[in-house]
Amino acid sequence: MIKRDIALGFIGAGNMAEAIGRGILAAGIYPAEQMLAADPNPQRRALFSQQLHISALPDSASVAERCQTILLAVKPQMIGPVLEQLRPAIAPDVLVISIVAAVSTGFINRHLLPSTRVVRVMPNTPMLVGAGTSALARGKDATDTDMALATRIFGSCGVVLQIKESAMNAVTSLSGSGPAYVFYLCEALAHAGEQLGLSPADAQLLARQTIIGAGTLLAKSHESATLLRQKVTSPGGFTQAAIQNMEAANYFSLISSALQAAARRGDELAQQ
Repeated sequence: MIKRDIALGFIGAGNMAEAIGRGILAAGIYPAEQMLAADPNPQRRALFSQQLHISALPDSASVAERCQTILLAVKPQMIGPVLEQLRPAIAPDVLVISIVAAVSTGFINRHLLPSTRVVRVMPNTPMLVGAGTSALARGKDATDTDMALATRIFGSCGVVLQIKESAMNAVTSLSGSGPAYVFYLCEALAHAGEQLGLSPADAQLLARQTIIGAGTLLAKSHESATLLRQKVTSPGGFTQAAIQNMEAANYFSLISSALQAAARRGDELAQQ
């Protein structure tokens, strides 16, 4: 009989898995010897082994058959073949945590065991600096203990909330993809600064630091984003002129439309 002597196995050792692994180690949830990773990329295996001291193998099934909890961290287009490979190695008592975008807990159950306990998670890339946002959705057989473990793991890398799985596309559209929108805003601010006569280097620095500073203020303040924005917006001043221009361009509607487009894409991917 196979001995499941490892607490957590990563199936996929990319950047997000690395961030989670670093968070777990920093929080003392598991020591490195209680984790394993699987990835076909030798560079990623070397990083896990050398930097995180987490042993890494090329074969997913070899990792899965030794682990009490499996964390799926592969690309969505790879999930079908990966689950087929894992099926013989996943016992009924193994918990599966998935961060694979647009892949439902039901899909995982259909490809593993119908009774497999699954927790679906949508994290975002600020996990890489310990400032992530992760939304957790409970699969049909997941227990309170499973949710508590997932909350502890992802809480080591940022903020965690629990949602219904039906809201996952909305979460992905907002916080999962959200960092890209902020980076795009940084690009736009820097570009506009250059058009106003700033050097590219100065425009980049001002845009980046403005977003960093505003985000830090928002994080440390008990006031809402609306109130903080109003405090910067003096009547008849520079900021009011800019805000009025944004309002005239239906800024809120543009953002809403963008998130709706992302959510529709999530629906499309889920059908593939």
